[in-house]
Amino acid sequence: MKMVLLTALGVGGATLIGSIFGFIFKKISHRFSDIVLSFAAGVMLAAAVLGLIIPSLDYGGKYAILITVAGIFTGAIALNVIDKIVPHLHKLVGPEPESHTSNEKLSKVLLFVTAIAIHNLPEGIAAGVSFGSGDTSKALLIAGGIALQNIPEGMVIIGPMLAAGISPKKTFISAFITGIIEVVGTLIGFFAVNIASAILPFALAFAGGTMLYVISDEMIPETHAHGSQRGATYALLAGFAVMLVSDFLLG
Repeated sequence: MKMVLLTALGVGGATLIGSIFGFIFKKISHRFSDIVLSFAAGVMLAAAVLGLIIPSLDYGGKYAILITVAGIFTGAIALNVIDKIVPHLHKLVGPEPESHTSNEKLSKVLLFVTAIAIHNLPEGIAAGVSFGSGDTSKALLIAGGIALQNIPEGMVIIGPMLAAGISPKKTFISAFITGIIEVVGTLIGFFAVNIASAILPFALAFAGGTMLYVISDEMIPETHAHGSQRGATYALLAGFAVMLVSDFLLG
């Protein structure tokens, strides 16, 4: 349990570390943000496949493939529903984030925090679920991958928040809240699996599905929208390769 708590704090704290870099480097170009977010997407992709989906198949037993596929789609659909019903700023980077039509009455701070939370909560759950599997090395790989991608993600959101007129104090508090949300998600995932270990294969696939949804629906389109798609593609491959090498060395 101590390791889970420390990991949860590390995963959540990585967002804060990234935000500190964001305050230092306020003016981040689209090209740079696209490349670092693509690297983060590659890390997430490898973490989802190697640390969640493949273990789901391993633990699924006789009906492993059915459980895993069902879990992936359930996770993606759940995040899709949340994405539609919760008002938020849809694009996290860029000078003019795109907002849904129902957002006018809500503060910009709340919209930014909600958008980041939609990403961070399932990431935290994924880290917690992986610890519930009992495979500590694989769980640490997942947590490390999520923390690694949280740093650039935390970094590139600071500039747009400041440009949107949010004060530095509120911007930092918002980053802190999103880190806490990831800590909460980690604990939810861990305790859910430990209370009902029978759901482990489905929970692993569900967490993997949410991460795949974020990568495909949010990160890749955003990083390929500003003319840096070639660099973004190679950055994604680099992120994936880093996690692949880490998994090989830990294995």
